[in-house]
Amino acid sequence: MQTLVLGIGNLLLSDEAVGCRCIEELERRYTLPPEVQCVDGGTAGYELLPLIEDAEALIIIDALTDGRPPGTVVLVEDNEVPRLMQTRTSPHQIGISEVLATAQLTNKVPQRLLLFGIEPKSLEVSIGLSPEVAQGMERALNAVVTELRAMGHPVRTR
Repeated sequence: MQTLVLGIGNLLLSDEAVGCRCIEELERRYTLPPEVQCVDGGTAGYELLPLIEDAEALIIIDALTDGRPPGTVVLVEDNEVPRLMQTRTSPHQIGISEVLATAQLTNKVPQRLLLFGIEPKSLEVSIGLSPEVAQGMERALNAVVTELRAMGHPVRTR
């Protein structure tokens, strides 16, 4: 199963960068099999479409403003992901929402779609995650690894 793990966010907006930082840590701490591709999608939009269309499973990691305590990790699955991404909480999510909608129109949506959302504390212009979101990122990272292993991918600690 070809699986894409996609971290999205803006490195210049503090906790908004959590998806990108999670991808960095995933690649630093773990050895992933060739069928798992990790991508720091940053604030990209349609450029991600070919990657998404080629994936059988897509795991998105992103900041998700939902009014919960900072650092809270929420799992959203399958059809709920595109619906949730239509609710704008940051500038890049419109791009991801449109990309997912385009993949649906072309009938090339991954069979499995997961979003690990981490509640941000700050979206101010700043580099670095707040302590609460850094802890949430650790929980999300562990959940992503658990999910990859459940999908049958041999993820190994470095």
